[in-house]
Amino acid sequence: MRLLLVEDDRMIGDSLRAALRLEGHAVDWVRDARAAQATLASERFDLVLLDLGLPEGDGLDVLRALRAQRNDTPVIVLTARDGTGDRVAGLDAGADDYLVKPFEFDELLARMRAVLRRHGGRAEPLLRCGDVTLDPATRQVSKAGVPVLLSAREFAVLEALMQRPGALLSRAQLEDRLYGWGEEIESNAVSVYIHQLRRKLGAEFIGNMRGVGYYVGAPGGGAA
Repeated sequence: MRLLLVEDDRMIGDSLRAALRLEGHAVDWVRDARAAQATLASERFDLVLLDLGLPEGDGLDVLRALRAQRNDTPVIVLTARDGTGDRVAGLDAGADDYLVKPFEFDELLARMRAVLRRHGGRAEPLLRCGDVTLDPATRQVSKAGVPVLLSAREFAVLEALMQRPGALLSRAQLEDRLYGWGEEIESNAVSVYIHQLRRKLGAEFIGNMRGVGYYVGAPGGGAA
């Protein structure tokens, strides 16, 4: 998943970015409201983690501007503002969830999963395609009930594909799920991970349309 972290505190930002990357997410990090607005206007993210107390403006302004542009990217507010009025203001401005600092990292991960399920119109926490099941919470994958061991980046590629069965995802879209700003992109990384996933899940599980992208399930339709 590609995340935008908007956080001005360097210590919090460093620790969150490192922990999220260990979970297999691509994380881009900006430190002020102006940079956040410019980034959100030009790039696409799966989820935004937004602090409210920012230089160059306020996080609520960033959120209101995002929603005024009819951008429905999920947003979780992460802030020390713990008053009921602050929570109401954040949710009314368009936040999908509101988490008060300090918080447990596991709770943040659980809230991220819940927000993404709601955004995708899914009540079921598991992703399924054919006889392959992926659990975003435990990061476990199984095929016909048999556990399949994946690396963090193999999991990230598979999760991206299974979140949108039938959709064609380009190499660039999959790279966005694997690498944040400043990370060196290996030229054949996506091909390597697709090859490894096919070896573990079956050569026919991931299809590709040459020059266009990769898919699971029936292209243009639902899961097989």
